[in-house]
Amino acid sequence: MMSPGGDAMAADAITGSDGAGSGLSDLLAGSLAGVAVVLVGQPLDTVKTKLQTLRGLYSGPAQCLAHTYRKSGLRGLYAGSSPAMVAGVAENSVLFACYGLCQRAVAAVTGARDAKQMDALSNAVAGCAASVFSSVVLCPAELVKIKLQAGRELAESRGQRFQGSVYRVTKDIVRHHGLGGLFRGLEMTVAREMPSYFCFFGVYEAVREALKPAGRTRADCGLLATTVAGAAGGVLLWTVTFPVDVVKSRIQLDDAMPTRGWTMCMLHVYRNEGMVALYSGLAPTLVRCVPSSAVLFLVYEYTKKLFDT
Repeated sequence: MMSPGGDAMAADAITGSDGAGSGLSDLLAGSLAGVAVVLVGQPLDTVKTKLQTLRGLYSGPAQCLAHTYRKSGLRGLYAGSSPAMVAGVAENSVLFACYGLCQRAVAAVTGARDAKQMDALSNAVAGCAASVFSSVVLCPAELVKIKLQAGRELAESRGQRFQGSVYRVTKDIVRHHGLGGLFRGLEMTVAREMPSYFCFFGVYEAVREALKPAGRTRADCGLLATTVAGAAGGVLLWTVTFPVDVVKSRIQLDDAMPTRGWTMCMLHVYRNEGMVALYSGLAPTLVRCVPSSAVLFLVYEYTKKLFDT
């Protein structure tokens, strides 16, 4: 899943120049912005994944961050960066294309003249529908990323040696589970993405509407207002769907866990570890929202201007 900043970029790109987000400059600027978000936010994403999947091993985000750095240096904190970047670029491209189609479909149903006339709820519905398609390209990359981020600790807990790389992890998955194994956790990815994008697009547009200059449109919101809107949407989407993300991360990391009945897995975690376990790693995720959003919008806005000149 894109970071909250990444979600904000998607919405701004789509609702910006042509209402459908299908322009080449939007795709190129969005892809570069997605790479920038990974560079800025990957260490905290690594901490989030470890806290989600390795319950009890670390006392908190700070201790997890420090231990990972001492053990593996910056390389450990940036584990999984390559598939994360692939996920960001692929998800953005598919999301932009599908969101434009979904916007036009929703506009036709609601009677809106065009995408720019759609209200926050209509944009939320369109984003929710588009997320189904982006989940398909996102799932394999997130699967590899999670195994690279937390695979070492899982292997050590079982007395095994972990030698991870994108190639080795991918090859191991395909060898043991076939190509279908790359889509382990797809059902949960869709279950996370649909409410996430519904919440994000709705809140994002509502906040931009509230912060727009007097007598102007949402498209006239400045960088600060747009960043605030993206951060607000990001905080809500992660808070609402984080328990699903926790279960998804655990199932994708550990092949011994069943892939079916993820709602029962969530209930099992709740009964045995409490509600706090379903929100393990939320703090670093929310902290990541602010710098990720700021960097993403700076890169996106200036890159798009460069492509449009």
